[in-house]
Amino acid sequence: MAGLQQTNSEKILLSWVRQSTRNYPQVNVINFTTSWSDGLAFNALLHSHRPDLFDWNAVVSQQSPVQRLDHAFNIARQHLGIEKLLDPEDVATACPDKKSILMYVTSLFQVLPQQVTMEAIREVEMLPRHSRVTREEHIQVHHQHHYSQEVSCFTFLLSSCCSKVVVSLTCPISL
Repeated sequence: MAGLQQTNSEKILLSWVRQSTRNYPQVNVINFTTSWSDGLAFNALLHSHRPDLFDWNAVVSQQSPVQRLDHAFNIARQHLGIEKLLDPEDVATACPDKKSILMYVTSLFQVLPQQVTMEAIREVEMLPRHSRVTREEHIQVHHQHHYSQEVSCFTFLLSSCCSKVVVSLTCPISL
């Protein structure tokens, strides 16, 4: 599966995020999809570089995922000049769009300190492969399952219909 491979840029970016958020036990970024949906990763990334901007504990304990995402995007816009490129409701899902998350995290990478250690890069290379499922692969599996259900339903209807036809053909016709 070619979709499971990460580019070198993605590895470096993921290494930077993991290194930056290492001291936040509530955050474990392993990909550019599901790891971001609760809003904690964006806030931890900002807080790790700019702890003066907000109280981390207040964000963790008192807000919903959409509120946390909105908080992070507003902080990034107001203090770092990064436009609000994502809608919190689009990220607070089971599988946010990987390219959108990558684009936004890259914007953060461009304005925040960028030191990445070799240890952090090696750590990313050791992450389990099953955690790197792309949105496209998730959708493909969903569609295959949905298609399978439709075929089963169609087969049932077809067999039901055909048995009625067979029954009506075998019954004597009265004139």
